[in-house]
Amino acid sequence: MLRIPALAGTAFAAALLVAPVAQAETYVLDSSHSQILFSYDHLGYSTTWGMFSGFEGTIEFVQDDPAASSVEVSFPVRTMLTGWEQRFSHFMSEDFFGAAEDEMVTFVSTGIEVTGENTALITGDLTLNGVTKSVVLDATLNQAGTHPMENKPWAGFDATTTLLRSDYELGMFAPFVSDEVEVRISIEAMQAE
Repeated sequence: MLRIPALAGTAFAAALLVAPVAQAETYVLDSSHSQILFSYDHLGYSTTWGMFSGFEGTIEFVQDDPAASSVEVSFPVRTMLTGWEQRFSHFMSEDFFGAAEDEMVTFVSTGIEVTGENTALITGDLTLNGVTKSVVLDATLNQAGTHPMENKPWAGFDATTTLLRSDYELGMFAPFVSDEVEVRISIEAMQAE
């Protein structure tokens, strides 16, 4: 499972949780409003995009100590969306993932550095294609408060990072197809029942 520490400073802690005691509150990702976009340069001619969506996960948030918070997320690599069936099939082939139906992508948070009122650097272990590497997410709290339609505590985050395909044994055609992959993450999470 993917554990991403919650992102925030004192203002975030106060806004996200209303519990009077310093203990972890569980938030679950809103699968319908959580996406991971990735992009890479294709031979200098274009930027090619892909996406993962519909995944689940949890955030454990500690009101008085946001750095002690975490998030867990994992999803099957075969949920990748490319917009072109032949590209998807190539990515799932032995040239890249050789992905079985149950092969998972996971991120497990290992640390957090609060950098501002609504920003943080989140370090964690990303497991992709059977390889685990430490990555840093540059994260921003977009908003936290009571959801106007659900009438419960809600929070939304964006984050970015850059991965090297070759770190995960996915470096086919580099450097012509860029080794660097830009990753953009946007998630919403709701307080668990």
